[in-house]
Amino acid sequence: MRFAFKTSPQNTGWGDLLEVWRAADDIGLFESGWTSDHFHAMHGAGPDVPRLEGWITLTALAQATRRLRLGTLVTGIHYRHPAVLANMAATLDIVSGGRLELGIGTGWNEEESAAYGIPLGTPRQRSDRFEEACAVLTELLSPQPTTTFRGRYYELTDARCHPKPLQQPHPPICIGGSGERRTLRTAARFAQHWNFDSGTPEQFARARDVLHRHCADLGRDPAEIVLSAQVRFTGDSAATAAEAAAMGAVGADLAIVYLPPPHTPAVLAPLADALSPLA
Repeated sequence: MRFAFKTSPQNTGWGDLLEVWRAADDIGLFESGWTSDHFHAMHGAGPDVPRLEGWITLTALAQATRRLRLGTLVTGIHYRHPAVLANMAATLDIVSGGRLELGIGTGWNEEESAAYGIPLGTPRQRSDRFEEACAVLTELLSPQPTTTFRGRYYELTDARCHPKPLQQPHPPICIGGSGERRTLRTAARFAQHWNFDSGTPEQFARARDVLHRHCADLGRDPAEIVLSAQVRFTGDSAATAAEAAAMGAVGADLAIVYLPPPHTPAVLAPLADALSPLA
C-alpha cells in the first residue's frame, strides 16, 4: 500500500501548513500531499473561520517542496472554466517539475456556489457539465496545439494551452466522488486516479466494483486507474493505520491521511512509523 496526506487550508496559519509540508517532504513514505479547494469554511465550521484559496496555496507549497507530488481533493469544476483550469494546471506542473495531480469533481456545495453567484445546477446538469469539462481538460493539456470543442456547457475554437505541462499526455487526472451512474462512469473514461472520500470499506468496495464495471463497458483496463481512499487522523496513529489497512484489504492502492488542524509536523513521524508495516 502507498500513502499520502491531506491538509485543508482552513483554520490554520500559513506557517503551520508550510512546516507540515516541508517535514513530510523529507519522509519518503508519503508520496503526495493534497489540499482541498473551497472558498467558505467547510466541515461544519463557523463562517468566521479563515480559509486560504486552494490553488494559490498549492503553488506556494510546490515551491517549498522538492519531492512530493501534489494536488487538490478536489476542485469543483464549476468554480473555474476548464480552459482556465487547464492553463493553471499546465503552469503548476511546469513550476513543480512535473509533480501535479489534477484532482477534480462535479461540485456540490450549494451555500458556497450561491454566495458567489456561481451556478451549481441539478445533479444531472453537474454530471453533464463535468463530463464535458473532462474532455476539454484532456484535449487542451494534450500535445495537440489547438482544441475546438462544441458542447452544451463549453465551446472552444482553436483554443491554445501553451506551454504544455511537463507530464504527457497530461498530468494524472484524479476524479473524486462515488455517484454510480455518472461520476464513476466519467472516472472510468477519463481518470488515472479515483478517490473515495469517506465511508466504510464495504462502501468503498461497492464503488470500486461499479467503477470496474464501467471500465469493462468502455473497454478500459481498470488496472490503469489508481484507487485511493481518504482516512482521518484523530490523534491515534495505530487507529489510522488500522483504518488504512481495512481500505487496503478491499483494494485501495493509496491511503490519503487527512490531518485536521491544528497542523503540526510532530504527528508525521509517529504516523509514518505506524503506517510503514503496510507499505
